[in-house]
Amino acid sequence: MNIVVLVKQVPDSGTERSLRADDKTVERDSASLVINEMDEYAIEEALKVKEAVGGTVTVLTMGPDKATESIRKALSMGPDGAVHVNDAALHGSDALATSKVLAKALEGLEWDLVIAGAESTDGRAAAMASMLSERLGVAGLTGARKLTVDGSKLTIERQLEDGYQVVEAQTPAIVSVWDTINEPRYPSFKGIMAAKKKPVDTKSLADLGVDASEVGLGAATSKVVDAAPRPPRQAGEKITDEGDGGSKLVAYLAAEKIV
Repeated sequence: MNIVVLVKQVPDSGTERSLRADDKTVERDSASLVINEMDEYAIEEALKVKEAVGGTVTVLTMGPDKATESIRKALSMGPDGAVHVNDAALHGSDALATSKVLAKALEGLEWDLVIAGAESTDGRAAAMASMLSERLGVAGLTGARKLTVDGSKLTIERQLEDGYQVVEAQTPAIVSVWDTINEPRYPSFKGIMAAKKKPVDTKSLADLGVDASEVGLGAATSKVVDAAPRPPRQAGEKITDEGDGGSKLVAYLAAEKIV
């Protein structure tokens, strides 16, 4: 089974993140950039499927030159190769344009299954798997906490707030996964060294047959027009217990309409 994993490079959610002053897109030049956390679970699941039924695992990334660092990190976990869509005109692309570009890239690959993280830590749209299944006319199984492959039949347990659904489909299909599906492996030293030699095929918009006017900030159907920092937290109210602490606390909570 040939599997493609969607991998996005994002600013580290554990560090301070900001928007560029000029166009309100995510500041990446000075940010600490990492693989989107949920995508590591997608990579792990792809590797587990490959180990069970054979095939190949290819990483697909859309991003600037810096995304190469995350591609090599992803390859060090075990995938066989990568495709990197890199074009200056892509800056500021929204989810719709991104899905158009990724769909074109997927049309140029041989695959049975695409696995993606359920959402990215920067955009949190959680819509890419559905957009791609619509564009490519294949089944889309979203929010998996468990994936089972039996020949061309896919079965997932779709995670819900109050339980799960069992959903089936035939390949080709696109599956998005949550972080409850597995525990990603750490790259070994051997894997890190091997990743340096694995093939990375770089594609431009022209290679994919996408006109630059269809992507980027100018073509975006949604964009950030303004942002303001969160106001600093106000100091809380101190209640001194002088034998009547309980009464004071209840009075405070009642005033705040909490009780």
